[in-house]
Order: sequence, then structure tokens, then C-alpha cells
Amino acid sequence: MSKVYYDHLIVLDDIENKIKDIAETREEREELWQLVDDIIHRRVLACVLDNLPKGNHEEFLGMFHEAPHSLSLMDYLKERIKDNIEELIKQEIGGLATELLEELQAKE
Repeated sequence: MSKVYYDHLIVLDDIENKIKDIAETREEREELWQLVDDIIHRRVLACVLDNLPKGNHEEFLGMFHEAPHSLSLMDYLKERIKDNIEELIKQEIGGLATELLEELQAKE
């Protein structure tokens, strides 16, 4: 997975174990992880933009584009979002993890 500012909020142990169980080759594992990474990125970005005031979207996206790994992005969000953004991201990813596990189990 690529390194981004919200990595510390994501726990995917169950998904990792399921991918190890169902992927037959290293290439399959890498492909599945790339899909998971893409889905997580889209869901977290949607969560952030849904909660960030519209006037800050362009600035945030520019900052993210320049340094997606920078923890200062989380500080930026905490200053501008009324709710606890870390908790919102954790909830979003927790729900997504459940969905992904269901999908992966259906592929067995």
C-alpha cells in the first residue's frame, strides 16, 4: 500500500489474512492489495471531503497532491472539521473492511 497521512488509522489484519488464503500467486496478492488500496483511498477521500468545508477542498487536495504522506494533513483537517476526523475515518474504514471481507469470502 502507498504511504498516506491516514495509515495509522487503518487496521486490515483480517483482510490481509483473507487475501493470503485466497490468492494463489504473488501477483494475485499484489493485484488484490492494489484494489483494496484504491478503494480505501477513494472512501477516505470522500469521507474527508464530505466533512471538510467546501472552501477548503482545493487547498486540501493541493496539499495532499504535494505530500500525501505528511501528517500535517491530519492537523489541517483537525483544525477545519468540527467532528473528530480520525474517528470518522476509522468508522468509514471499519465499515469498508467488513464489506471487503464479505466480498472476499464470496470469492472462495
